[in-house]
Amino acid sequence: MADNLSKYVTIEDTELWASFKEGDWHAYTEIYNRHFKLLNNYGYKFTKDLELIEDAVHDLFVKLWTNKSNLSVPVSVKNYLYKSLRGDILRKLAAHVRFVNIDEDHHHNFMFELSFDHQLVANEEELALQKNVKQVIQTLPARQQEIIYLRFYEGLSYEEISEIMGITVSSTYKLLYKGIGNMQDVLDISKLSIIWLLSMMIKGAF
Repeated sequence: MADNLSKYVTIEDTELWASFKEGDWHAYTEIYNRHFKLLNNYGYKFTKDLELIEDAVHDLFVKLWTNKSNLSVPVSVKNYLYKSLRGDILRKLAAHVRFVNIDEDHHHNFMFELSFDHQLVANEEELALQKNVKQVIQTLPARQQEIIYLRFYEGLSYEEISEIMGITVSSTYKLLYKGIGNMQDVLDISKLSIIWLLSMMIKGAF
């Protein structure tokens, strides 16, 4: 039995998804185990309400199993789950207020704290600049923080980001460079320098 279950660990996401669609419970469980921590981490960027996040993740997977026969196989399972969870969390947050327009920057939060690979830091001046970058990012509108997170921390393409955030590819470019432009206004350094600094963010350090 253990040997049969171990085979699922090495299977690609899309193949697991296809098996899950056919009612394979072990494939479904592997998808859950593989993405549960990542989804909770992503949810934590929108709210610190752990119970709400866990409920949203749980609801997402219940809906997946219930509607499995109607689902297509996504190009990226991770991106599909991110997009679905994002929508669920924003709807749950909206339920706590009278009206929320989730398309506007100021109507939902996105919170993360970045870190850098200090082995690549050459001097104290760079350390001070990195500290300033952290502070400036936390002042950006939520959607600008989110796109910086998805682009530099998750390493997603503009096409993948557009799918998750529900905007056009052209809008992802504009949104990212608007955020970088806002950072440039405060930091008074080139956009290229900001992109280089963001590229030094350590995955898993959030």
